[in-house]
Amino acid sequence: MARKKGNQELSDKQRALITEFDKKSAISEQFRTLRTNIQFASVDKQIKTMMVTSSSPGEGKSTVIANLGVVLAQQHNKVLIVDTDLRKPTVHFTFQLPNLTGLTTVVTQQATFEEAVLETSIPRLDVLPSGPVPPNPSELLGSRAMKEFVNSVSKLYDYVVFDAPPVNAVTDPQILSRLVDGAILVIRSGQTEDEHAQKAVDSLKKVEANILGAVLNDRKMEDSQYYYYYGEG
Repeated sequence: MARKKGNQELSDKQRALITEFDKKSAISEQFRTLRTNIQFASVDKQIKTMMVTSSSPGEGKSTVIANLGVVLAQQHNKVLIVDTDLRKPTVHFTFQLPNLTGLTTVVTQQATFEEAVLETSIPRLDVLPSGPVPPNPSELLGSRAMKEFVNSVSKLYDYVVFDAPPVNAVTDPQILSRLVDGAILVIRSGQTEDEHAQKAVDSLKKVEANILGAVLNDRKMEDSQYYYYYGEG
């Protein structure tokens, strides 16, 4: 379904990447606010690697990740988005990229990072898709090779953003949170139950994750279909 932008129609891709195709919208401004708050959160320690997750599926985390990557790149940063939702990868769909090789083939040394990483249509924004779905996602994310991968890409980019699966569904986000500088939780307005959100926060705190804050997604406004809000967690 397309939405009108002036006299033009916004395609599904343009709606997903609204920070690129409708930079002056209220939604885009909220993502720039999210970017600013992340940068303020790194006063004591630089936040270069961050994980974005949700409490449950369908809360819009992948769209948040994509637009966060865009606004970080628009500030002339070199940005990498890594799809670590190894069970249900979606990053390659958002950017309309192939998923033949990716994180799983890099970590298992079936391909080099240079062979697997893909440029997007957004300047300075690269994507590493998930690659083929592995039989053991949790073990792969908890491996020494994964830790070495995170360390190596953090030296190549200003920001690395990891798309993690929902916290209440699998243990993968807890494992990944130990490898990154901070975590952001996406909550869907009117859908995420309070106890589910609290359970997700508790699960991350249990492994001493650095929770940067939460994004309230899909809050209705009169002049906008979606609204994103960032608050300290």
